[in-house]
Amino acid sequence: MLDPITRAISWNGPNATNDESWITIQKSAFSTNIKERHDHSTAIADARGRLIAQAEMSLPIHLASLLDLMRILVARYGDDIAEGDLFIANDPHVAGGTHLPDINMAMPVFADGRLVAFVSNLAHHADVGGAARGSMSGGMSEICQEGLRIPVMRLYRRGELDAELFDLLLLNMRLPAERRGDLNAQIAACRLGVERMQQLFARYGTHTVESAFGQILDRTATRMRAGIAAIPDGSYRFEDVLDDDGLKERNVRFALEVRKSGERIVFDFTGSSPQVPGNVNLTLNAVQSSVCYALKALLDPELPNNQAAIDAVEIVAPAGTVANCVAPAAVALRANTCQRVIDVVIGALADVLPEQAIGAANGANTSLVFAGVDPRSGAPYVYLETLGGGMGGRNDRDGKDGVQVHITNTSNLPVEAIEMEYPLRVEEYALVADSGGAGRFRGGMGLRRSVRPVGHTCEFNGVGERFRLAPWGIFGGEPGLRGRFQLQNADGALSELPPKTGCMELGPDQAVIVETPGAGGYGPARERSPADVERDRRSGKFTTVYLRRHYGGG
Repeated sequence: MLDPITRAISWNGPNATNDESWITIQKSAFSTNIKERHDHSTAIADARGRLIAQAEMSLPIHLASLLDLMRILVARYGDDIAEGDLFIANDPHVAGGTHLPDINMAMPVFADGRLVAFVSNLAHHADVGGAARGSMSGGMSEICQEGLRIPVMRLYRRGELDAELFDLLLLNMRLPAERRGDLNAQIAACRLGVERMQQLFARYGTHTVESAFGQILDRTATRMRAGIAAIPDGSYRFEDVLDDDGLKERNVRFALEVRKSGERIVFDFTGSSPQVPGNVNLTLNAVQSSVCYALKALLDPELPNNQAAIDAVEIVAPAGTVANCVAPAAVALRANTCQRVIDVVIGALADVLPEQAIGAANGANTSLVFAGVDPRSGAPYVYLETLGGGMGGRNDRDGKDGVQVHITNTSNLPVEAIEMEYPLRVEEYALVADSGGAGRFRGGMGLRRSVRPVGHTCEFNGVGERFRLAPWGIFGGEPGLRGRFQLQNADGALSELPPKTGCMELGPDQAVIVETPGAGGYGPARERSPADVERDRRSGKFTTVYLRRHYGGG
C-alpha cells in the first residue's frame, strides 16, 4: 500500500497529463466544434485497458466509448503492440464507439521495456462522410448511411504513419483539410501524453505508478459502493419517451426498473422499445456512460470517472432494443437519447434522493448543421453545433439558463466565431421568454438563435428533442417549454419545421430560427418566494401573463 503523498502524486500525474493533452487538442484543432465548443476528451488506461482517469474537461458521454476502445484494442492486438504504435477507431458496433463522428485514438506507453499504460483521446469531427453533410442528420435508417466506419486499426506502426490508410480515411470525409488538421491535433495529444507518462514512470518507478493505478480504482469502487449503500433498498420505476425516431412520429419508450440491495444496484431497461429504424438507438456502452454519469451526479459528484465507476453498476438491456441496439442500427443522434436515459434514472430515484434530483432538463442536444460553398473563397464549409437549453430546477435554486446539460458539457459557439469562419449571419441570440418551467425553483430557459446564409444558398439539417413532449417538472413543478425549428421567409412569415429536419435548402432571403427547450421546475409554483417572483419580473425573462398564471403576480 502506497503512502497518501505518493499515491496523490501518482494520481495527479495522469490527471495533469490528461488536462495538458486536452488543451493540446483544443489549441491545435482546425474545426470550431473542437477548438471553440470543446467537443473532445482525453483519458489514460493501464496496460490491461482499464480506464484510470479522464481530463477534468472531458465529456461524460465519452467515458464508456474510451473504455470500450481500450478493451477491444487489447483483446484484438494482445502482444502485438509496440512503442510508437497509434490506433484509431469510431464504429459503434465493432469498435466501442457511440456514433461515427466521434473518432477515438489510443497510443501505448512503454517503460522498462514493457507496456505499462495507454493514452487515448476522442474528438467529435464536424463531418465523417455519409448521406448528409455533418453526419448528424435525422432520417438515417442504418449505420452505413451515417458516415465512414472505422474498426480498431493501426494508423502508426512503430512511429511510421500508414499513409495509405490515412488517405483512405480523408477521401471518405468532407473537408479533408479540416479533418486532417483535427486528426493531427489528436495525434499530437497522444504523443504528448506518452511523453508525459513516460516521465512519470521514470521519476517514480514503474511499480509505484502501477500500484497507484490499482489503488485509485479500489478507492473509487469503495466510494461508489458507499454511495449505493446509502440508497434505501427497494425497487424503483420510471419511464419516458422520445418525440420520434427521426423517420416518423412515434413514442420511443425507455422503461427503467432500479433494483437496489445493499451495495448492489441494477438498472434494468427491459420493457424499452425495440430498436427503431431511425438513428436514435443506443449501444450498450452509451447507456453505461449515461447511467454512471447520473448515479455519480446523484451520489458523489467528485467521484473520478474511471473503470471502477462503471464496474460498480449492473445494467440489464436486452439486445435489439433502443437501449442495446445491434448492427446495422443507426445511432447518430445518440446524445439526445442519452439525455433521456439520464432523465429516466433521475426520475426513478427522485423519491429516495429528493435533495439531489432535479426537474427534466432540456432533454436534448439540439443540433444544427449549415453546409454549402463559401462565396468569399469558393471553398466548401460545414458548420456544426449543438445548442444548450434549460437545466432542471433544483431543491435549493433555479435551473441554469441556456447551457449544455448532463452528459454533453460542451460550450455554445460564440456568434463572433460563427460569423468569422462561415458565410452566415446570426441575427438573434437570446433566451426564450417563459420557457423555464414554474416551480418553487424554476427550470432553466431555452435559447433562441436565428441564422441566415449570406450571399449564397446552403443546406440545413436540424435535430431536436423535447419538441413534441415537454420536459417534465418534479415534485409538483411545471414542465418547461418545448423547443421548435422555424423557417422565416423573405416576407417575414414564419412556418414550423419538423423536429428532425434533413437536407433543407436555405436561401439568403430566408433564416432558420431555433428555439431549444426549457426545463422543468422543482416543487409547486405556489411555494415560490415573493422575492424570487419579483426577481423574475425584473429580469425581463418572463411575461406578465406567465407570472400571473403561475404565481398570481404581475
